[in-house]
Amino acid sequence: MTTQQKKYNSPLAATYKGISDLFRKQERVGVLSLNDRLDGKRVLITGSSSGLGLATATQMARLGADVIMAVRSGIPERGEEVKQKSGSDKVHMLHVDLSDFDSIKKLVEEVKTAVGKVDILICNAAVVSKKARKTKHGLEEMFTVNYLAKFVLVNLLLKEDCFNRSGNGLPRIIFVSSESHRNPDGFEWDTFGDFQDYGMSKSVERYGYYKLLMTTFAQELSRRLNPNQHAEYSVFALCPGPVNSNIAREAPVFFQPLLKVVFGIFFRSPQQASEPVVYLAASKNVEGRAKDYLFLMSRKDVDEKSTNIENGKKLWQLSEKLLQTIGIELKAQS
Repeated sequence: MTTQQKKYNSPLAATYKGISDLFRKQERVGVLSLNDRLDGKRVLITGSSSGLGLATATQMARLGADVIMAVRSGIPERGEEVKQKSGSDKVHMLHVDLSDFDSIKKLVEEVKTAVGKVDILICNAAVVSKKARKTKHGLEEMFTVNYLAKFVLVNLLLKEDCFNRSGNGLPRIIFVSSESHRNPDGFEWDTFGDFQDYGMSKSVERYGYYKLLMTTFAQELSRRLNPNQHAEYSVFALCPGPVNSNIAREAPVFFQPLLKVVFGIFFRSPQQASEPVVYLAASKNVEGRAKDYLFLMSRKDVDEKSTNIENGKKLWQLSEKLLQTIGIELKAQS
């Protein structure tokens, strides 16, 4: 891949690419109808105390869902904000720190014992760090939050039978990904899970690589949950496009005024950007689909590296092996 083809290898390049994408003509996959309601459905959404996640939680509540906001901060004020904006009181909050696997285990236990079966899981939480940081388990924080935590959360929810498989429609698992998953040249199998030091100049590039891992995981998850092309779960992923949120809060101080202006003028509001998330969660038009990927509101194929079956198998195996080395045992889906 040439330097010209790499579109997300710096904060400035990523910002420019995000703006240009908004002006490209897109063929819409559809729109929500008045009948696309979520009454009686339970939605668990991570990273929902701000930005895209908060906007999505509000929209889910407006559509009648029982919303479970899994967050690291903002309890209870963000939940009260969602109630006020949506007019629904079916909003609950649970604490989780996605950089801590013990916290994820506790969240799953609470879902199983106190919440009940989940119809829709939205894995939204993400972070862009200004430099590499170690978690309590000795792993790199962005790698953990943006990929491995999702692998752990989904597998633990499956292991504990936390998805509603007897309801009206298939359980839906939705990953908020990014078009930046297309940028990496390939997978770093030989150093998978190793702590790698980096600074702000490399953070966006690492972000894209972890989105590649997550998107590849989504493809492999769909294959494992839907054997012989018989759909039992819907596994969706999407890129919401550039969002005017606080995900770049760790950008250098001197760069933040420019980002604030650019984000405010050119990037979409969290409410606008939540449209593909809400569509994949609520639309009857995608009912019964084993997998899907949307860029904004257009259907696209994910990068071929993500769809490669051998890549999916290897990622799954290496993820399990890495977790075993730190004492996290997961039940693999066959």
